[in-house]
Amino acid sequence: MKVVVTSMGETLDSQVDLRFGRAAFFVVVDTETDEFKSLDNKVNVNAMQGAGVQAAETVVREGANVIITGHCGPRAHMTLSAGGVKIVVGASGTVEEALKRFKEGELKETSSPDVEGHWV
Repeated sequence: MKVVVTSMGETLDSQVDLRFGRAAFFVVVDTETDEFKSLDNKVNVNAMQGAGVQAAETVVREGANVIITGHCGPRAHMTLSAGGVKIVVGASGTVEEALKRFKEGELKETSSPDVEGHWV
């Protein structure tokens, strides 16, 4: 399974970025092989608008099955859902800790956004 975690850095030791659309990086993890790579989300960090949708399109293009993040707004949620990506919110700590909590069933998929759009 391909899991993407919003991150403030490029490694598994990086802190989870609580913002989805304006996350600094996406850490992409193959849970079967434990291999990972990071994607820079610099283009959306300072976007005037549309950061969530553009970030969601990146995650969908990457072929993610699941996104783990702190929060997800309505437009990003709609785009991710339409792309078949399961959305998990409420993550914190390091990327590795968030993955562990997800695998252990502590972090669950959400069926609705948990914040309004354009929050900081």
